[in-house]
Amino acid sequence: MESEGKVVVEKVGERSTVTRCFSKYPLKFIIPNKVGPSKTDAVWIYSLTYGGGVVSGDSISCELTIGNACTTVLTTQASTKVYKSMGSKCSEQVLEASIGSDALLAVVPDPVTCFSTARYSQKQVFRVVSDSSLVIVDWITSGRHESGEKWDFDFYKSTNHIFLEDNQPLFLDTVLLERGSIGSIAERMQDYQVIAMIVLLGPKMKHIQNQVQKDVKRIMSEQLYVPSASSGRQVITKSDCCFTKPSFIASASVFGPKGIGVVVRIAAMTTESVYKFLHHQLTCLEPLLGMSPYR
Repeated sequence: MESEGKVVVEKVGERSTVTRCFSKYPLKFIIPNKVGPSKTDAVWIYSLTYGGGVVSGDSISCELTIGNACTTVLTTQASTKVYKSMGSKCSEQVLEASIGSDALLAVVPDPVTCFSTARYSQKQVFRVVSDSSLVIVDWITSGRHESGEKWDFDFYKSTNHIFLEDNQPLFLDTVLLERGSIGSIAERMQDYQVIAMIVLLGPKMKHIQNQVQKDVKRIMSEQLYVPSASSGRQVITKSDCCFTKPSFIASASVFGPKGIGVVVRIAAMTTESVYKFLHHQLTCLEPLLGMSPYR
């Protein structure tokens, strides 16, 4: 089933305000009157689908326009469930967003959870200007553990593109997980049950960018070093019999001119550890958003 939605946020009386909102079944938007303290200028948009998930063959498109100096949060009420595929049908979701000058868009959903044999593709395209700010959280879990499903879907593709003015590419990224003849997805993912990506872009994210890079370095140092009687620390190597696979792996790197963006990539053994990381890293957004994501 094809579905579409459109939301426009503009300044009205010095406040970020939804001036247009449209959605077609099964897509629905919930926009609370207020989230957080009254002084906070931010619009929260909850995106959901009737039935609680994405059905085989669904094609859902959404367009967001964030006006100059506006702040908007796009989130979900629960994980995005992708139901079993009927034959070779692939479900898809597309988000296109434009972010104006001095504006902030935070896309902070719960993870995608693909059921057994599911086929799913999502694409998110963001168009920014030099002083736009953007937060993207894009993550997937291995599936329904309580049903014995771990990486048991057939196809998952997630694409995130960010373009500057004049359609100049700033960040192009695709994650592809596909069941193949060489080996299953579960074999390739081994013990890791979650993969995630966080993008932090723009002037309003500078303080978070610096902190997250320090925290990722600290987290990995703690996991890849062990105490040594002589020097206090030593590097773990493959030959060490005491080596244990890290339960949480993260990397952080800058991108764009003058390092205006930071991308963090995560592989973790539990969903809870990723929620905890996201809450800790994004809690300082509360003054801007009115509420901390993933609290």
